Amino acid sequence: MKLKNIILCLMLFFTTNLIAEDNSIGDVNLGKTEQSKAFIQMKRMLGEWNGKLYQESGAVVETYSKFRLVSNGNSIVETLIEDGVEMMTTYSDKDGELVIKHYCALGTEPMFVVSSLDENSIQLMSDPSPGYHPDKHNFVKTMGWTFTDNDAVRVDATLHIDGELQTQYSIIERVN
Repeated sequence: MKLKNIILCLMLFFTTNLIAEDNSIGDVNLGKTEQSKAFIQMKRMLGEWNGKLYQESGAVVETYSKFRLVSNGNSIVETLIEDGVEMMTTYSDKDGELVIKHYCALGTEPMFVVSSLDENSIQLMSDPSPGYHPDKHNFVKTMGWTFTDNDAVRVDATLHIDGELQTQYSIIERVN
């Protein structure tokens, strides 16, 4: 089973950058939609995940994520709960690029772009267009997922909080 999943992931990674498919609602053909390699990589996260979040301060808290495919397969919505605090992140493609927006408990809504992508990880960095500045705003600077297998992931993040850059990571496992 693991070999089959590895082969499938490699096939998806080495195909063209975009995969297109027709979609329809009732009798209305919505035309072809394209999905970037980064979007396809994020689809590996579909389902529910539990684990622990390790903060730079030494605190360890419970974390839970649920990734759902919505909008006829064109978007992913993540519900993230850290220590009982719920947040949301959306993932979709625009012009062949993954677009990410995080609705954060820090009161900001940073956007992200892909900084690196390979068959085992996807790393994101803050898009400067929302205008957040580290000295004035609290926001997530980077996020990234490293797949140890299809059922275990390390999630790394850096956050600007009160002018200081903090790091944290989660170790999560698929529960559904």
